[in-house]
Amino acid sequence: MNLGDILTAQQIVPELQATDRWAAIDELIGVLVTAGKISIADREAVTAVVKKREQSMSTGIGFGIGIPHASTDLIPEVVAAFGRSKNGVSFDSLDNQPVHLVTLFLVPQGQFQKHLHTLAGIAKVLRKEEFLKALEDAPSADAIMQVVRHYSAQR
Repeated sequence: MNLGDILTAQQIVPELQATDRWAAIDELIGVLVTAGKISIADREAVTAVVKKREQSMSTGIGFGIGIPHASTDLIPEVVAAFGRSKNGVSFDSLDNQPVHLVTLFLVPQGQFQKHLHTLAGIAKVLRKEEFLKALEDAPSADAIMQVVRHYSAQR
């Protein structure tokens, strides 16, 4: 499972309004609610699960990348939302640098292998310098989606 499989242009925010990791998580979960990937009734519970996971250790992995994620029984399949911030989001990252790319993903409870494979796939593509440059230059959610599909398809 790669990022191109679980994202749509509707699940991409070309310029996050958030300035900290908690607001970024709220904003991206809102995107998933709007896209119909999370029910509005489950929004608070899903947000709480992601924030609880984030409190245990920041998912700001360094290099301007944050990957907040969690498992929950409130979704039937892996879902994701992606946000870009040109100004950067304060994320309590491992390298103490602001995060410019946030990929939030959720995996159904009990699917540990899928969780690990999804996290590894996202981290792998986000380490490609040409991918990061293409994301930075993409002018819209549709353009970001094209970049994601192109680079996610490469093995």
